[in-house]
Amino acid sequence: MFEVFAGFVALALGFALLFRKAKPSESGDTARRKFFRAMASRFGGVVLTLVGLFLLAGSSFIFINADKVGHLKRIYAFEELPPGRIIALQGQKGPQARILGPGFHFIPLIRVLYDVEQYRVINVPEGYYGEITARDGKPMPEGMFIAPAFADDRVTQMLNADIFLTEGGIRGPQETVLKPGSYRLNRYLFNVEVTKNTNATIIPAGHVGVVKSNVANEGKDCSHQEVKAVASGALSVPLVDRGCIGIWKEPLLPGAYYLNHKAYEVTLVDTRVQTWIYSGGYVKRIIDLHVDQQGNIKQTERSETQQMPQNAADRAVFVKIEGWDIPLDLRALVQVPPENAPVLVGSVGGITEIENRILTPAIRSIVRNVAGSQIRVPVVDDKGVPVQPMTFTRRPTRVLDLIEHRDFIEETIESKIKIEGRKAGVEIKEIRLGEPSIPPELLISRLRVQLADQLGKAYERETSAQAKRVETEQARATANEQPRLVAAQIAVKVAKQREAERAALGSAERKFLEELAKGQNAQASVLGKDRVAMLQALDKVLGTLESKPELVGLVSRLVPHTVVGGDGGGLTGAAAILGSALSGKTPEKPAQ
Repeated sequence: MFEVFAGFVALALGFALLFRKAKPSESGDTARRKFFRAMASRFGGVVLTLVGLFLLAGSSFIFINADKVGHLKRIYAFEELPPGRIIALQGQKGPQARILGPGFHFIPLIRVLYDVEQYRVINVPEGYYGEITARDGKPMPEGMFIAPAFADDRVTQMLNADIFLTEGGIRGPQETVLKPGSYRLNRYLFNVEVTKNTNATIIPAGHVGVVKSNVANEGKDCSHQEVKAVASGALSVPLVDRGCIGIWKEPLLPGAYYLNHKAYEVTLVDTRVQTWIYSGGYVKRIIDLHVDQQGNIKQTERSETQQMPQNAADRAVFVKIEGWDIPLDLRALVQVPPENAPVLVGSVGGITEIENRILTPAIRSIVRNVAGSQIRVPVVDDKGVPVQPMTFTRRPTRVLDLIEHRDFIEETIESKIKIEGRKAGVEIKEIRLGEPSIPPELLISRLRVQLADQLGKAYERETSAQAKRVETEQARATANEQPRLVAAQIAVKVAKQREAERAALGSAERKFLEELAKGQNAQASVLGKDRVAMLQALDKVLGTLESKPELVGLVSRLVPHTVVGGDGGGLTGAAAILGSALSGKTPEKPAQ
């Protein structure tokens, strides 16, 4: 402020010196002195003027940082701020609607007429939105709790404080939100909050978002409402067009939406196929059969507690058949069509409420009614084979039908539950029954027969196996003894051949001896018995020489070198030769 005062004083003095009129010349003053006095006065005036302008210029510029927004508060003005207003327009005292962007700004006497403040640029991170509250503007109309959203093509203009205040902006919470990005707004007028509650509405894949709107768009005709139901006699709910107050008939598809949570409530509905499990919550009795070492069938009883799985919709369904209470596990595949999601949300609140309040009681009731009444089964002949062409009959349900005709029971239950599901806006894709906990007393006789049959078959197979094993062992032993058997067979054949040979030799020998005896008798009758004996002895000696070649050397000694005289008859020569050999003397050669 002192700089401004000093500047004005300097300007006043400078102008006074510059425009000072020359006084009449005093006596004795020369023209030269008058000239220098005038020049000095003008020079002083210029300097003072420049100093004054510099001091005033120093209070007429401002520099705004790149990440800041300049805000002005007017201190001196002739026009007061109207009552009820907190943001001043041009020429009014108070916080100004005008803001300054980054860089250098020259405004005459800005530091004198205004207080200047700098606020940071508003940054909205990804995945969130900025919630706007206007501190000034037209009063909120009766019945409104939030100002209507700006038209999409006017959002940027309406965020300008001058336009907001002059073109109908409403003070209070705004339906319009700031999407992710950076914004230079008048912080005197707009308060912007970014918190964990201002997160974007994300509709993931496999889901839709059902919107309940608390506001209506300006200019939107919302007088018409449609009461929509997914099927005849089903749940119904009034639905409205997008932009009206109420539940929108069109759900939001997967994507990211920046909706003001104060104006819109979005309910996620899973449109994927879901599995509802009804299982556990009972004690299962079991009778085990086993066979001892003697082949006797014995039985023991035990029990198991079937816990309800954590992800189960409810415990198993109890059905009464032929007086027996039988726990029955069940699995249902369900899906919510996207177009039915608004009705589902508007009527009961969501898929969980549909499951707990409507479909679970309906499933239990239908399963009990179907399993405990009659069943549609094919007609069979005496052997249990369905007759052709296939025909069906209805009869009271039996306990064992849960095993033998489960498919027919599932078909009946599924057809009835689908009707109830469509009434609630849910499609029942499939119903499958689990393993029923049938009382073991009803199964024990069948199990014993089956086990006995199996044991009989096992015994038959074991006997057959033993017989085959004996045959196999015999074949193996025969194969192992095959060389010996072949050798024995050959030996038998050889023995038979030798026997035949010996028989033939014996017969020949016998005939030979007979003939020999006849010859010897004839010889004896001619030569006499003594000479015949000598010839036999000689024959044996010659045989011995033949079998023992080493005695061949004696042959030379046995060759008759001595001439024995006589008439050549009888054994005289032979006896002479034998006697010579036995005496060791060499027979003399006969004379020539």
